[in-house]
Amino acid sequence: MSLESVKNYFKENNLPLEVTETDKITDTVENASKAFGITEGEIAKTMGFQLKSGECILILTKGTAKIDNQKFKSIFHEKAVMIKDIFEVTSHEPGGLCPFGLKTPLKIYLDETLKEYQVVYPAGGTPHSAVKISVELLEKITKGKWINICK
Repeated sequence: MSLESVKNYFKENNLPLEVTETDKITDTVENASKAFGITEGEIAKTMGFQLKSGECILILTKGTAKIDNQKFKSIFHEKAVMIKDIFEVTSHEPGGLCPFGLKTPLKIYLDETLKEYQVVYPAGGTPHSAVKISVELLEKITKGKWINICK
């Protein structure tokens, strides 16, 4: 279902994007970079967080970046808490989380580390997929807000 929701999202919005599938597991940055023959940094790692208000958000960073808890707290004024049931909130499997074809619209934040690349590879809804996308188009499609949240 998750893979189909991403493909349908691209089709319905006339986006020139395709989901690349592989038999290899791409559930981690390391596995995805090996499966697609790219550097770990080129992976657009998508993480889901739940705020105290109950609002869920997605933050995308380069694959090798790590969220800085102090920066998270300074931006969102609370401690970082991961979404407990990511599938329920997004319709995407763990290891396949991406900002496309979501069950319900979520606010998207893009970390400045993504700007190190012209093209990045977020997952495609499953832990066996990826989407090659320019950082510029990623920002446009997701209406992502740029933040500096990594170490």
